[in-house]
Amino acid sequence: MYRFTQAVFAVVCLWGAPCLAQTSNDPFAEPIPARADAITVGAEEFARLPDVDGVAPRMMLLVDEPGSGRLFVNDMHGVLYSVSYDGTEVTPYLDLRSSQWNIQVEASRGERGFQSFAFHPQFASAGTPGFGRLYTYVDSTNTAPDADFVPGGGEDAQDTLLLEWTAQDPMGSRYDGVGPREVFRVEQPFRNHNGGQIGFNPLAEPGDVDFGLLYIGSADGGSGGDPLNLSQDLSKIFGKILRIDPLGSDSPNGEYGIPSANVFSADGNADTLGEIYAYGVRNPQRFDWDPSNGNLFLADIGQNIVEEVSLVTNGANLGWNVWEGSYRFISRRAVSLVDPRGEAGFTYPVVEYGQPDPLLQPSSAATGLVVYRDDLIPQLENLVLFGDNPSGEVFFINADSLPSGGQASIRRVLFRHDGKTQTLLQMIQSATEAQGRDVAQRADLRFGSGPSGQVYLLNKRDGIIRRLTR
Repeated sequence: MYRFTQAVFAVVCLWGAPCLAQTSNDPFAEPIPARADAITVGAEEFARLPDVDGVAPRMMLLVDEPGSGRLFVNDMHGVLYSVSYDGTEVTPYLDLRSSQWNIQVEASRGERGFQSFAFHPQFASAGTPGFGRLYTYVDSTNTAPDADFVPGGGEDAQDTLLLEWTAQDPMGSRYDGVGPREVFRVEQPFRNHNGGQIGFNPLAEPGDVDFGLLYIGSADGGSGGDPLNLSQDLSKIFGKILRIDPLGSDSPNGEYGIPSANVFSADGNADTLGEIYAYGVRNPQRFDWDPSNGNLFLADIGQNIVEEVSLVTNGANLGWNVWEGSYRFISRRAVSLVDPRGEAGFTYPVVEYGQPDPLLQPSSAATGLVVYRDDLIPQLENLVLFGDNPSGEVFFINADSLPSGGQASIRRVLFRHDGKTQTLLQMIQSATEAQGRDVAQRADLRFGSGPSGQVYLLNKRDGIIRRLTR
């Protein structure tokens, strides 16, 4: 049944002439099924990260660095940890808070701090240009240096830095190199939506156009509704997916390269940023490539109504702030129901869901992603896994039969743990209670991928990395 209590209908009249414009704060007629077609997999504790100053770690990203035979996971407070493949050894690898680096990490409030990290694909390959190089994306209170990118308004809330580090011994238990090289600096207009994920295409091999190119999620700068109209502005870095060569030097600041394969690097407009790979995103927290066909999926957090997962291609416009998912954006309280997905030139979501869905209260935000093509967990094979950040709900769609928007195809993944079928949030709540913490009211879900088809669940509440099992 349509959730009429969450729908808003507006009658708009011009000069006394009656005309009807339909709007809604919940455009999806049917809720996500709570049980129908749900998949249940196992979940086990894999490793634990230590508290930081008595506070649970705020885990953001877990990646496999196969050359050094370790997993790495970052805490938004500012620490990068290495984790052994069996989960028994958790070692601080690099602490961005150290006074020797003078980064001045800004990790207050929920969305600021050590946003993401990435290892160059040649990190462990001696004699190559990328040997020992890793990258961090971090918010800083030090706004004194001139920024490479400015929004042209806002509060100058903090700067977000892309930094390159070079380890002398990539196999070392701790980072042993000198201080970082600043690749670029962004002046942030507001105190939210300041970063996103960074990562290299793991499918690209030496000689491929995409090899060694760094993808960067750059959010719209915050506040609400993109008030500075940055996401559709190709002269601004905000609200974009960027692709750069971190080892190149033909950028305006000379610290990175602009790939000639980027559509906007050769569009003939001097005002266009050649770094842009795609645009029209709001808060691009997570992306992942499909190992089977190279599809690049993005989970983009919506304003107040629609959360979305989209395919990203070179030059694509994903719509924000003209569109929120498949619906024309009006305000924080409404999208238009008239002519959804009705304008050419935009890339609309493959799947989306409504923030007011009963499974997700009191708030929601899309996160993810893992495209699962392994057979270690047969139930998950050939599925796109994504999730909802606050609630910790995990969802799936079929990677080989992608939908064309809407939430009708979304189904849940549940977890068997301690003899019970649970959600991630329920597991976290049990853990926080056992730890003597306040019982968690939200999960802050993130995903991680490891060797041989391993999938991990991260959160910001109990310090536990969980691994999925059959």
